[in-house]
Order: sequence, then structure tokens, then C-alpha cells
Amino acid sequence: MAEHDLSKTIIPYLDRHLSFPLLAHLSDGTLFPEQEVTAAQYELAKKTNMFDYAVSLFEQIHPDEEVPAEFDEKRKNAVSTHERLQQEAQAVLDVIENPDVAQALRQDKNQNLQYLKDNYNLTLDQITALYNFGQFQYSYGNYSGAADYLYHFRVLSTDNDLNTSAHWGKLASDILTGRWDIALEELNTLRDAIDSRSPPSVLASGTASASEPALVQLHSRTWLAHWSLFVYFNHPQGRTLLLETFLSPTYLNTIQTSCPWILRYLATAAILSRKAAAQPASTSTPVSSRVRNAIREVVKVIQTEEYQYQDPVTAFLKELYIEFDFEAAQRELTLAEKVVGDDFFLGDFREEFLDNARYLISEAYCRIHQKIDIADLSQRLNLSRDEGEKWIVNLIRETRMGADAKIDLEKNVIEINRPPLPVYQTIIEKTRGLALRTQALGAAAARSGQQSGVAAKPEAASPTVAVQ
Repeated sequence: MAEHDLSKTIIPYLDRHLSFPLLAHLSDGTLFPEQEVTAAQYELAKKTNMFDYAVSLFEQIHPDEEVPAEFDEKRKNAVSTHERLQQEAQAVLDVIENPDVAQALRQDKNQNLQYLKDNYNLTLDQITALYNFGQFQYSYGNYSGAADYLYHFRVLSTDNDLNTSAHWGKLASDILTGRWDIALEELNTLRDAIDSRSPPSVLASGTASASEPALVQLHSRTWLAHWSLFVYFNHPQGRTLLLETFLSPTYLNTIQTSCPWILRYLATAAILSRKAAAQPASTSTPVSSRVRNAIREVVKVIQTEEYQYQDPVTAFLKELYIEFDFEAAQRELTLAEKVVGDDFFLGDFREEFLDNARYLISEAYCRIHQKIDIADLSQRLNLSRDEGEKWIVNLIRETRMGADAKIDLEKNVIEINRPPLPVYQTIIEKTRGLALRTQALGAAAARSGQQSGVAAKPEAASPTVAVQ
């Protein structure tokens, strides 16, 4: 299933250090030759300060060759650089860790900088030593230390570009240390900074001109969508949060425009969240309408973007909800199970994905049939007759199907009796969204009129934001 592996597609949107876990996952599998994966790991490692790791990879690739002398020279330079940066950063830490200074600092960064300059002769350039040392620690794999220094720098610095860079570095460090709650907070903070367009992302600032802030923002959101996969598929609430984020208009537009392969993860999260979506609205952890209707929204996007991306996971939903071809859905589910099992982000959810996918097949099949042969449904679920019978009984017991479904064990069939909806109820359901749509249309028209009026006044034009 190497043709469905997305590692080569995703890695260009990741930091060098975030790519190592993906390559380590590939080295443990059989999708690609081990020699090729090791060579890719070496190409990444030799441009970092993780010299011991790079040397070990070189020896695996070239067991009969001597290790290049350049590694020893780089190691000596790195040691001297580390000592210098550590001394500069420690001088700043000695000041800000002073209890009197900690009490004197306020929310206003400019006021804090003035206080540090007046009382301790500490300038913004000196505070940048925290950023430099944190970045250096990150380069040789001390991610927890890097996170601490970047956090302290961000609290004090007023340099927008470096603050944004520190945001990305702190997020990467939290991901690589597995601190998922903190990483989620950092992810949300960075997303808000990108959505506000102030400051523009440092990662994207070099790829677009100052006259294209929207393109800068698109690039930043594309990178964030890829980095967020680490958090969303490791945090306990991650799948639900992924749906909330990726189904929002801004990120859905980003996915459709620049990274349609993220649809695999969006579709998988929708399938995995079917239990949360099936919860009654009165539960202690209410589910938003976006999550509750996630399958429906994802299927629409899959149908729209089919021309530029499709894999067994998206094809499964397409065959089930667009084509209503249960045999094709069964075939795609068999392939999707392998794809999910081999995927770095999805591998741990293989069994849960399969269980939820079977639920979706059963739900769709029962919706259009009144009498169902248990053996036939078991076959469509890729289960034996006995396994299928147990699975279907549990499904009816756990879901709202139990009120309408009866099992006839003699005939080995399920009979579903649905009371017809009253006519007035049908009309209410059909017209439920009209008022909301009319209100939204009126607000959009009013907003468009206001923008036209503002555009007619030259003095009201917004200034151009320059991106360094």
C-alpha cells in the first residue's frame, strides 16, 4: 500500500525534527526499503546538531567507510557555541527569575522592558539571547529545554517576527516531548495569531511579497494543518477538536486550496467521532452541530474534491453515502483498514476505525431496508456469521435502532418498523433552516453595502502591512 502513504507529501510541510518520527515509523514497517528510509533520515540529521545520531546513520549506510572528519569539527564548534549562548541566556534568567523582578513585571511588555532596562540594564537585544539558546537547544534535540527558553523569551519580547517563530518552536518542542495538553494550548494560541493576521507568520513571510498578506496567511494555515495532526491524533479530545477546526470555513478552504490530502484525516476523524455525534444533546459534554453533522459535511467535500484527491478512506464514504454501493463500500473498507493501519497518525485507531465504519454501513443499510438478513449484513461487514450476529445484537442494544428493530432468530432476520413522520413534522424539518439562511443572507448583503461605502472614501483605505 505504498502508493497510499502520505509521508512524502506531508514531510515538506513539517520541521526537520518533526519529520524524524514519521521516518522512524516507516523504518519499522515494510512499505519502503529500509536502506532508503535510513538514507532519508541521514539527509535530515546531518544538517542538525544531533551529530551522534547522524554518525550512527552514516555507519549504517556506509559500514565500510570512515566517518567524515567534518562531524568532529562541527561538534567542537557546537560545544563552544553552546557555552557562549548558555552564558548569555543565563545572565537574562538570573534577572527574570529574581522574585522581586517577577513581582514587578506586568502584562504590558513595553513597560516590562523599560523596567528591566532602568533597573537591570537589560535590553531587548540581550533578551533575544533566550531565543537564540532555545533555538540552539532545539537543534540538538533538547526539546524540553528549548520549550522553556522560548516561553520565557515570548513573555518578554516585543519583536513580532521572533515571537511568531518562538510560537512555532514551542509548539514543535511540546509535540516532540509528548506534552499534549500544553501542545493543544500552544496550537490554539498560534492559530489565533495566524487568523488575526498580526503578526504574519515567519514561516511563510519569505514565500510571499508584502502585498499578499492573504497568501502568507494561507501558507501559515497549511503548515499549521499539518503540524496539528500530531496533537489531534494524540490528545484525548483531538478528533472532535480536529472536526471543529478543519470544518470551519477558513480551514476547509485551506484544505481544498493547498492540501486536499488532509481529507484522509478529516474523514477518519468524522468516522471515529460517530459515537460522540450519536450522544443525545442533553449529555454533560454537549457536542456541537458541526461535529454532529460531520459525516454529512465531509461527504460533500469529498464529492467536490474527488477530482484532485481520493484514497480508500475517502472512497469508502463516497461509495456508502453518494453511490449507495454497499459491495464497493465493503471493498474500500478492506483497503482503508490497511491504509489506516500503516498511517503514522492513524495506526493506533485501526480497530476503532473499523468498528465505527461497520456501524456506518449498518446504519445506512438499515435505513433503506425493512427486513434484513443477518448473514447478508454480516458478509457486508466482513464478519463471520456468528461474529456478525453478536456485533449486530450489540449495535441494536447500544443505539437508538433498538426502539424500531426486532430480531427474529428463527428466520435469522432483523425487522425494522418505522412509524411514518406526520406531514406537519416533515414540513417543519424542511423549513427549519430558512429563517437562519434568510438572516445570514441579509447580514451578508448589509456588510457588502457597508464595504462598498467605505471603499468609496480614499481616506478610509487600510494601510499595507509590510512583511519582512
